[in-house]
Amino acid sequence: MRLLFALSMSFCVLFSTASAQDEQYTTGPDAERKEGVPQGTVTQHVWDQSEIYPGTVRDYWVYVPKQYEKGKPACLMVFQDGAGFVSEKGHTRVPVVFDNLIHAGEMPVTIAVFIQPGVVPPAKKGQSPRKNRSFEYDTLSDQYVRFLLEEILADVGKQYDISADPKHRAICGNSSGGICAFTAAWERPDSFGKVVSHIGSFTNIRGGHVYPAVIRKTEMKPIKVFLQDGSNDLDNLHGNWPLSNQQMAAALKFVGYEYKFVYGEGKHSARHGGAIFPDTMRWLWSDVVSQN
Repeated sequence: MRLLFALSMSFCVLFSTASAQDEQYTTGPDAERKEGVPQGTVTQHVWDQSEIYPGTVRDYWVYVPKQYEKGKPACLMVFQDGAGFVSEKGHTRVPVVFDNLIHAGEMPVTIAVFIQPGVVPPAKKGQSPRKNRSFEYDTLSDQYVRFLLEEILADVGKQYDISADPKHRAICGNSSGGICAFTAAWERPDSFGKVVSHIGSFTNIRGGHVYPAVIRKTEMKPIKVFLQDGSNDLDNLHGNWPLSNQQMAAALKFVGYEYKFVYGEGKHSARHGGAIFPDTMRWLWSDVVSQN
């Protein structure tokens, strides 16, 4: 009984410590509304006519900053699992951060597209929809980036002028959305020159554990990469997330990529990535801002 009690207490201490380490990360003033800062607009849409992922339905949102002018191509940033990023009360509060940083001249005028993973509606009443997230996000191919370019962004581009320069185009995600963001830029560096991956799933869900080895043996591609992870991230049958992200960072360093790796103490959550997001944007867009 004493041994069981001691083991139970040890587990509680470890769990409490991990939670505390994660909860130290909170959003700052750049994620709060500020007086005098112009607010962009966010519109919600539904995409249910995909030919690349037939049968799927998904929501997506488009953020357009107040400073956007028709005829002047804006920069672009795409977010996977978009509902969490677009919410002004969520883990990252992207529209608020973008409003503040664009107004301050710390990032360029940027249109953001927030996309949910697809679901296949149930065939019968009472059934649950089939989630397509892992297939879309964890698969190592150009299928998802083609979906972005040929369907979603082609449609958004009918209304807004977006730069074709890959240095002006970024893609971001958390977890499987993080490896998805990297895959999109890896497959199409001509379309996405900037990547942000938070707690990226560079593990063997669908073969993503090979990336560090592949990076080392592939000629460097023109992409700028930001990685974030925490020491209390997942360790399961698919792999060890902290080790996988450290391997990614080491491979990028070995080849000579422009990259940044922020390694903290967080769990598999969006808290740390959301807390540092404004500084991440300053780093990510610094080369574009310096040219303006």
